[in-house]
Amino acid sequence: MIRNRLAAAALAGLIALPLAARAEEVGEVGVDWLGNDIIIEAISDPEVQGVTCHVSYFERGVIDRLQKGNWFEDPSDSSIACRQTGPIRIGDIDLSKDGEEVFNQGISLIWKQQVVNRIYDRKNQTLIYLSHSRQVQDGSAKMAISTVPLYGQQVEWTKGKPQ
Repeated sequence: MIRNRLAAAALAGLIALPLAARAEEVGEVGVDWLGNDIIIEAISDPEVQGVTCHVSYFERGVIDRLQKGNWFEDPSDSSIACRQTGPIRIGDIDLSKDGEEVFNQGISLIWKQQVVNRIYDRKNQTLIYLSHSRQVQDGSAKMAISTVPLYGQQVEWTKGKPQ
C-alpha cells in the first residue's frame, strides 16, 4: 500500500524546522475496501514528561485517490485525547496565550500540515492540547481539543510553578 505520509514527511523534513515531538503509530484501522485507514499515533510532549496525546486521522487509500483525484493530500479531520501517563514534570514551556507547537507532520505532498499546540491555562491549572490542520490557502476550521488538569496533581515544574 502506498503511504503518502512517508513522502510528505520526507518533504516536510527538508523544508521545515526539526519537529519538537515525534509520533509513534500505535494503531491502524481499515475502514473500507478502498484501502482507507484511520491511523492512531502516540505523541509524547517533549517539555511535559508524563503526558501522552493520542491523535487519530484519516489516510486515503490508492483506490480512493484514483476515484476522487486529489492524489496528494489527506482530509484535515483529526481527533486528539491527552492523558497523564506518568509523573508530570514540566520543563520550559511557553506560558503565553498563543502557547507553542509541540508536533507537526505533513498531510499533503507540500503545504498542508497536521499540528498539535499546547496552551497552559494558568487560572484553571490545565494543559490544553489543540489538534488542527494548517493550510496555506483556505485554512481549516477542523480542530479537536483535549485537556490535562494539573489541579490536585503532584507536578514538578523545572523552572518553578508560574504564579
